[in-house]
Amino acid sequence: MKLEISNLKKDYGGQYVVDIHRLTIKEGSFLGIIGPNGGGKSTFVRMIAGLTEANDGQVVYNGEPLSSKIQKNMTLVFQKPYLLRATVWHNIAYPLMIRKMDNQEIRHRVREVMVLMEIEYLADQKGWTLSGGEAQKVALARAMVSKPSLLLLDEPTANIDPKSVLIMEHTIQRFHEETRSTVIMITHNLQQSKRLCEEVAFMHQGKIVEMGRTEDILGNPSDILTRRFIEGEILI
Repeated sequence: MKLEISNLKKDYGGQYVVDIHRLTIKEGSFLGIIGPNGGGKSTFVRMIAGLTEANDGQVVYNGEPLSSKIQKNMTLVFQKPYLLRATVWHNIAYPLMIRKMDNQEIRHRVREVMVLMEIEYLADQKGWTLSGGEAQKVALARAMVSKPSLLLLDEPTANIDPKSVLIMEHTIQRFHEETRSTVIMITHNLQQSKRLCEEVAFMHQGKIVEMGRTEDILGNPSDILTRRFIEGEILI
């Protein structure tokens, strides 16, 4: 899914938390959004998903404005996962069930993603009994099982153990390679953005300061703010 963003603004109490003049995200790209806390990253991603209303401007998806049809082709994984009060299997299957997919295909897809995420052993557990890392894996599996055209990730590996981080990174990377869906991921982990992202955008005080190939932005940023963030002078 290609995204074209123009004059997108969101303010709270008279202060803009998102103020993006123009930005194009190519179809099939993997974009990482980096920047300090309070820079507007999560609000921006929620606006793309249609969960937070803009004060001005627009996001165009493959040449069309946001609609329920387009929203069905995107998923968002929050930093804090939200699960149904049901089994893990049902949580992952739910997006396919509401799309009235064939039962055999549902079983196949759910098993496939659970094996990939190494969570088959959780199938019959209830969502509220899971640890934070387990719940985040389930949320990611649920987001990917419908193979959306746009996958939005808000710090998907924050506060989980290193082994789970590697599993989730591998799964996200494989999803992108196999589907060529557009992936937009917020991350504070610059090494993670090097491992996964084709491009990164540095966001500060609601604005996209700089965007380009990951190796260029992280290795030789052209803007002083980006350089200060990468060198740790602007704190996360």
